[in-house]
Amino acid sequence: MNGPTLDTTIRQAKPSDVAAITVLLAGALDDDPVIQWLLPDSTERVTVLHRLLAVDVDHAIETGTVDVTLNLSAVAVWRRHDPDAPRWPLGDHHLTTFAGTAAHRLSELNSAIDSYRSWAPHHWLSWLAVHPAYQRQGLAGELLRRHHHVVDGTGWPIYTMATTEAARNMLRQQGYHAALPLHLPSGPKLWPLSRRARPVRPTAVSCRHC
Repeated sequence: MNGPTLDTTIRQAKPSDVAAITVLLAGALDDDPVIQWLLPDSTERVTVLHRLLAVDVDHAIETGTVDVTLNLSAVAVWRRHDPDAPRWPLGDHHLTTFAGTAAHRLSELNSAIDSYRSWAPHHWLSWLAVHPAYQRQGLAGELLRRHHHVVDGTGWPIYTMATTEAARNMLRQQGYHAALPLHLPSGPKLWPLSRRARPVRPTAVSCRHC
């Protein structure tokens, strides 16, 4: 049987893609150990995860970079952190409203991430997901390389947080350096990763007639 037909062309997501991206991310995260720690109840997990992801993706499309394949089988959500970048608009009240009973653990998760996140200018990989039917297509690497090319032109590093050893190992293969893991309170590990920018060096050109 032939595998799924795939057009690997990558484009930037639009507001009309939020619902499809939310479904893709929620499906990929349902068995994630950190998400299961954050939302132990499976029924609540579906509702809260869709709500939080929809808000996050919508804001990232507006203020960051969200890359998707044409058939929405894979997505990478990026944010830019610098003094001039738009601030995340949700405060504690909104967080509690969206996260419900998970608000306290979500606050602990954010604190753990903030303890590692650099305050210097950088790009942050928030989410990277590929539909199970396309996971052998190398789409995660394609999405990463596309944004690496953009970031390398700025000279900025990239930071992210992996929630599984498999994700950590895949990112290491893409040039990320893994730091010592962080331990969530009574929960699983997080693996901080970083990637230094690799500016393209100009090539000297000789011309006899210039």
